[in-house]
Amino acid sequence: MRDKEEEKLFALDIYIPDISTPNELPFIGDIVAGFPSPATDYMELKIDLNKELVSHPEATFYARVKGDSMMDADLLDGDVLVIDRSIELKNNQIAVCFIDGEFTVKRVLIEADCCWLVPENKSFEKLLVTKENNFIVWGVVSYVIKKVI
Repeated sequence: MRDKEEEKLFALDIYIPDISTPNELPFIGDIVAGFPSPATDYMELKIDLNKELVSHPEATFYARVKGDSMMDADLLDGDVLVIDRSIELKNNQIAVCFIDGEFTVKRVLIEADCCWLVPENKSFEKLLVTKENNFIVWGVVSYVIKKVI
């Protein structure tokens, strides 16, 4: 198991999205995972990733994942998180949290009298959040952008 000092190596860098200009890209519509469809019929459509990924511009931030504590949730080193601070956290959601001076991304389990920050990698221990911790849920992860090649 990795301890908290090792986990600090995987802190997040937070970025503000630039949504000042449209970012329209060709959009071919829905892709069926089964039989091929004639996608060229839809090449005239455009999609703006800013509009698609950023529902609340004033409350949205990006962060790049560092480390592998969330690898079993398919959040891998280098992936970009879209974080919406206006979404109210629900139990078992993945969120960016600020605890004792460090940002971290974890699944948050809410219990009647406490909450846990739970990594999605068995090499890491879950962390009980107590009143002694300086803790806030900074924002809920709404999308993950990942490189596939």
